This record gives sequence, structure tokens and C-alpha cells, in this order.
Amino acid sequence: MAELSGRVRTVWRRTLSLSWPLAVQQTFNTLMRTVDIIVTGLFSPAAVAAVGLADLYAQLPLRLGLGLGTGAIALSSQDTGRGAVSTRDRSITQAFVIGFLVGLPLLLVGLTLSGPLIALLGAEPAVVEMGGQYLALVFAAAPMRIVGLVGARSLQGTGDTRTPMVVNGGANVINIAATVGLGLGLGPFPNLGIVGVGLATAVSRTVEAIAITVAVASPRTTPSFARPRSLTVTRQLVAVSLPNIAEGLSTSLANFPFNALLLTFGTDVTAAYHISRRAYQQFSGPLYRSYSVAASIVVGQLLGEDDPDEARFAGLAITALSVLTLGVAGVVLVAGARPIAGLFTGDPATLEHATAFTRAFGISMPFFGLFFPLSGSLRGAGDTRTPFYARLTGTTLFLLGFSYLAGVTLGYGLLGVYAGIVLSYAWWALVVGLGFLWGDWAAGAAAMMAERATDAK
Repeated sequence: MAELSGRVRTVWRRTLSLSWPLAVQQTFNTLMRTVDIIVTGLFSPAAVAAVGLADLYAQLPLRLGLGLGTGAIALSSQDTGRGAVSTRDRSITQAFVIGFLVGLPLLLVGLTLSGPLIALLGAEPAVVEMGGQYLALVFAAAPMRIVGLVGARSLQGTGDTRTPMVVNGGANVINIAATVGLGLGLGPFPNLGIVGVGLATAVSRTVEAIAITVAVASPRTTPSFARPRSLTVTRQLVAVSLPNIAEGLSTSLANFPFNALLLTFGTDVTAAYHISRRAYQQFSGPLYRSYSVAASIVVGQLLGEDDPDEARFAGLAITALSVLTLGVAGVVLVAGARPIAGLFTGDPATLEHATAFTRAFGISMPFFGLFFPLSGSLRGAGDTRTPFYARLTGTTLFLLGFSYLAGVTLGYGLLGVYAGIVLSYAWWALVVGLGFLWGDWAAGAAAMMAERATDAK
């Protein structure tokens, strides 16, 4: 028993060492979006809804960047563990190049179709106008957004979680200051309203991409850029990234009909959902996202060191830590739902709905505690399909199907929607749990590394 507790403490110490910079980074990420909601909440509920609906589309560069970043972190963590420096650097370089190129079409879409994209969701004219302005600016920075995400994940795979924290934290401080200044016209800044909020995002993402590129190229970080020479690396990078991109996009795409469902209950309900979503991400996002990335790093490096048994143990130990801490976060969200939601809005109807949504997310926190570290462990091994299947089926069956069936067809209204939210996260956790316990992800990682090693000779 003493040996077991010692192994757990060792994993927890390693996880916390990697996680605290990740948590700080994620805190600033979520704080940036939280400030966006707070500032736009000073305009009107319609402005909150406009930013919330635009963010549905703005998740596309996020999902692309996180997907390519997942491929980068899987390969870089495994190659760091086995000491394959040249292969690691080629993987990182290719991820940067691919990331920038896939962001260019989004830039063109943002410049030409932002307004019509918001209108497709059935929003009222004022929401369409404001949402289109905001989305055009966010999409203009899409290539930079993707590069920033890929660069951060590439460094994290080597075990360096502090450099991305500094780069991302600095960019988000710029974003927050510019959002307040340009959005409200404070100090020397012009009052640009929602355009100022979008412009702040575009500028900060550009700064972040430049800074992370310079960091990788500098001698201060372990990896460096290398001329791509291996199609095996390219193929594996794409093979690992695509299911994760599909996972993120399936969730993002499901948000469109889900928000259309919410709009049938009123603009205040839609605004309340986005407020509560921002609230739970601010309070718990730094935890579950940092555990996910830390699990990818630890499991990937242990697999690179040819120790699959320890990798499996580490994944379970990180999950135990995650469930404990996110369980506490869930209690806080449920108990403090009204005052937390009150930080974002003073509108009585919006506040009432936001309180209920926040409680639903709080009840879901133990499932977050299971899903994110387990899916991170699988991704560190290169298994991105199991988390994809979990999200796709859970989102389709419960977030969309059950919410509509219970809320509209059976007439339970928003109570059915709340239940659909909780059930979708429970399903996510169940599927990845089964995949982690009984999947062949360790053997798959070994095969990938053997192929890269043969190709490098």
C-alpha cells in the first residue's frame, strides 16, 4: 500500500509541476473571453448573444489549432521520451506550416461571409450586425491563432509548459487591456464597441503567433525548426490530428442547432447559456484543460521510454487527481451559481436562466474530471479516435437529441435541455473510460514510434 501511494504521489508531483503553468495559461485564456462577455454585457443582452453566436464560428480556428497541436504534442512527447531530436523537430516544423496554411481560407470567409453566417442561426438583425463585425475580425487572425496553438502544444510535448504560459499570458493581457480600452473607449482609446472587442482579439493572436515562433527558433527552448524530410512524420501528424479536429468540429457544429434550439426559448436564454458556459470555463477550465495536456505529456513520454505499464498507471493517477479537484469545483458552481452568474449580467431574466445553466454545468464537473485526463492520455499515445467517438455520439444523442426530445417534443422546456447537457458529458466520460481501460493504445504508440525510427535511418 505504501508503495502504491508513493507511486501516486510521484505522478501527482510531476503532474502538478507540468500543470501549474498550463493552469495559469488557461486562466488567462478563459479570462480573456470572460472579459469579452463582461464588456459586451455592458452593451446589451443582444451584444452578448452576438459574441456568443460568433464564437461558435470562431471555434473553427481553435479546433484546427488544437487538433494539429494534438498531433504535435503526441509526436513531440513520444520522441522526447525516446531521445529522437531530429524527428521531433521535423514534426514541429511541419505542424507550424500546415497550421498556417489551413487558416488562410478562414481569413477569406471572415472577410466575405461573416454577416450571413450569423444570420443563418436565426438571430435578430441587431445581433447579426454586431456578430458579423466581431466574427470578421476574429477570422482575420485565424492563421495566427492556429500557429499560436500549434507552437504552444509543440513546446509542451517536450515538457516545457512555462514558455507557452509566458507567451500566451502576455498576449492575453494585451487582449484584455485592448478589449476594455477599445470596447468602452477608456483613456486614450476610441470607443469602438463590439468592433473594439474583436480587434483586440485579432491583435493579441497575431502577437502570440509571432512570439511563439521566435521562441521555438531561439536557443532558449529545447526544440528548433528543421527542414521537413519525412513523409512518415507528415502522415502520422495528419493521422493523429484529423480525428481530434473532427472531434472538436463535431462539438462546434453541434452547437449551431443547439443554439438554434436555445433561440426558440428567447434571446435572453441564449445569452444566459453563453454566460454560464463562460462562468464554468473560467472556474474549472484551467483545471480540466491542464490535466488533459499534462496527461498527454506524461503518458507520451513514458511510452517513448518504453514503459507502457507506468504510462497506464500515470493516466489513472492523473484522472484520480482530476476527479477530486473538479468535484470540488462542481460543488462551488452549484452552490454559488447565482452570484457567479451575477458577475456577468444584471438583467433579471437572463440571470435566472444563467443560474440554472451554471448549476447544470456544476453537476457535470465529475464527468469532466474523468473525460479530460483520460482523453489526454489516449491522445498522448496517438489514439485520437476514441475521444472523437465519445464526443460525437454523446453530443448527437444527448446534447441535441435528448434536449430536443425532452425540451420540445415532451414539453419539459429548459429542464430537458439541462438534463441533455449533463447526460452528454456523462456519456463522454463512459466511452473514453472504456477505451482507456480496454483499448490497444499503447501498442499503437509503439508501432508509430517504430515506423518513425525506421524512416529516420
